[in-house]
Amino acid sequence: MNTTTPRSLLLWIAAAVVAVSAVPRAVPSFAHLPSQSTTARPDIDKIFAPWATRESPGCAVALYKDGRILYERGYGMADLEHDIPITPETVFYVGSVSKQFTAFAAALAIQQGKVRLDEPIRTYVPELPDLAGPITVRQLVHHTSGLRDFYTLLSIAGRRQDSLFDNAAVIRLAARQKALNFAPGTDYLYSNTGYALLATLVGRATGTTFGGFVDTHMFQPLRMTSSHVHDDDARIVKGRAYGYVRGSGGSGFRLSTPAGERVGAGGVFSTVRDLLHWDENFYTARVGGRAIIDQVQTPGALNDGQPLTYAWGLQIGRYRGQRIVEHGGSLGGYRAHLIRFPDQHFSVASLCNLGAITPGSLARQVADAAIGDRFTEPAAAAGQAGGGAGAGAGRAGGRGGRDTGPAAPALSNPAAYAGVYHSDEIDATLTVTVKDGQLMVQRDTDAAPSALQPAAADEFRFASMTVRFARGTGGKIDALGVDAGRVRDIRFLRR
Repeated sequence: MNTTTPRSLLLWIAAAVVAVSAVPRAVPSFAHLPSQSTTARPDIDKIFAPWATRESPGCAVALYKDGRILYERGYGMADLEHDIPITPETVFYVGSVSKQFTAFAAALAIQQGKVRLDEPIRTYVPELPDLAGPITVRQLVHHTSGLRDFYTLLSIAGRRQDSLFDNAAVIRLAARQKALNFAPGTDYLYSNTGYALLATLVGRATGTTFGGFVDTHMFQPLRMTSSHVHDDDARIVKGRAYGYVRGSGGSGFRLSTPAGERVGAGGVFSTVRDLLHWDENFYTARVGGRAIIDQVQTPGALNDGQPLTYAWGLQIGRYRGQRIVEHGGSLGGYRAHLIRFPDQHFSVASLCNLGAITPGSLARQVADAAIGDRFTEPAAAAGQAGGGAGAGAGRAGGRGGRDTGPAAPALSNPAAYAGVYHSDEIDATLTVTVKDGQLMVQRDTDAAPSALQPAAADEFRFASMTVRFARGTGGKIDALGVDAGRVRDIRFLRR
């Protein structure tokens, strides 16, 4: 058999190879992805334009109107390493937006007779100490428990907040605490610890995992097929967006995708398409019935009757004269926001994977563009009604600022403050030293000490924390207390 290839055939093959190699490599087009809306909305596209490139993380956004998606689109990249763009089907970690699912699950468990709203939580979580009176399930729901926030405790200790740990670790940390921020029911302070415990007690009371309960009783009935509670860090999440933060000096991006199996305070992965089904349930009451829908949108109150704006994992407020129900989420490079305008049957979901993005503000801008003619107040006069990453504005009127008194006196004897201070509650040490007359402090995990900035007598500022030294017998300093937002006066004893 003749195996010689004719010269004409070789020339034809070579030409074909050149022609194929000359065709540009196909890349996803943000304008023609199959899952995008076909109706153009340049007013909304303009809002997200800074991230609508192949070099940046970004957001997925969806507008819901009367139970349908009015507009949806992805901007930027879900995965910078593999050139995967964001679409409305991209799966995001939604951070504290998860709290409304946790609270709703608790409401279902109460409806089923498995949990009692005003029962002490030690009935379900006996590992916890009894501090300053019993804490009830209701107080977990409305952030009036006084429990110290576990993320803030980790921050005080200088530990990474995105480390791998689960709800059992949160319980162990809470069980080591020797005090609450305040007596249960006497004040409001947002607590991720409270919602981790809420998820735990729902799981224990119903005899299943919390994730399994949510999937069976909420996600499956609502056809939220791309949503789940992430209680297994090794789980494969198809279509996942990875979280990013800006690189050093604001250039480039770095991965910031939290690891962990802690749920309740966060832990839900979802898409803007799935969130439509969740949002619409607040109108149809398909899951839970009208009684639960009304219940979870009713704000709580303190023991003295003072009203809150925080309901069941939801902030209740107003924007430009219209009622809103909302919540935000934030962890690592993930940012999320879901805001509903119930009187207009209109909502905006914004899920993002870059830590510098503020999706709550973007969602309001989208609402301004889409239903601005329904508002009765100008945008310039409208304030953000809470619901941010921490949703801290849950108490009507807020908590007044602390009067720090007169300016801090000059330190006459800085060496009196120097020493090693340890907290058994978070198993962390603060080492206070003196350098050139300046007080310095270093945590176990710090690479180098930082300056303690004087604020008042025996009071200093450090890394968004307030440090107050306490004097014992004879005026000698024997301890210090740290205030850090969601943690008040955690004690470090001088060794």
